[in-house]
Amino acid sequence: MEYSYLFYIVAGFISGSILFGRIIPLLFKNIDVTKDSDDGNPGAFNAFTCGGPICGLFVLLLDLLKGALPVLLCISHIGTDSWLFAFVIAAPVFGHAHSIFNRGNGGKGIAVSFGVLLGLLPIWQPLVLLIVWYLLFLLAIPAKSNTRKSIYAFFTFGISAVFAVKHTMIMYGCILIAGIVIHKHYLNAVACEQH
Repeated sequence: MEYSYLFYIVAGFISGSILFGRIIPLLFKNIDVTKDSDDGNPGAFNAFTCGGPICGLFVLLLDLLKGALPVLLCISHIGTDSWLFAFVIAAPVFGHAHSIFNRGNGGKGIAVSFGVLLGLLPIWQPLVLLIVWYLLFLLAIPAKSNTRKSIYAFFTFGISAVFAVKHTMIMYGCILIAGIVIHKHYLNAVACEQH
């Protein structure tokens, strides 16, 4: 049974590693967002800004799907009982942040995080927590940059998951997601300051 979870961890990592934010703008607009955007992030936001709204929406939907699908399939086939399920949750986000198809470089993991949490439905608490904290920090809390706002939102999400998410492995998965996204944003902020 534990080996089945390992399959979904690997599948989630590979799924997450497919950087639609780089692929779709290249295919349809001949734009490489890793070169043409300010921060070089191959994510949905840069697909919107560099490739336009249709390109960005397509990338957003694919990023949500690549996060949701491995989690949804794991739940429907083998359930959530193993401690390894926390890593099934985190694998698509980790794959997106450290893509095997892009020499270990990837995106910041925001859209794919929302996708993973969509895959947990009808367990709704993690998704609602991230939506609330992300919107609060993005729209209502003053901060110097969107990077800081994302770091604050995911930090608060990870902390609040400890208290609000009753399923232990899902709670650990939320903490892992928060850690991956915070670390990736921190690395991006450091890289931007050096340029």
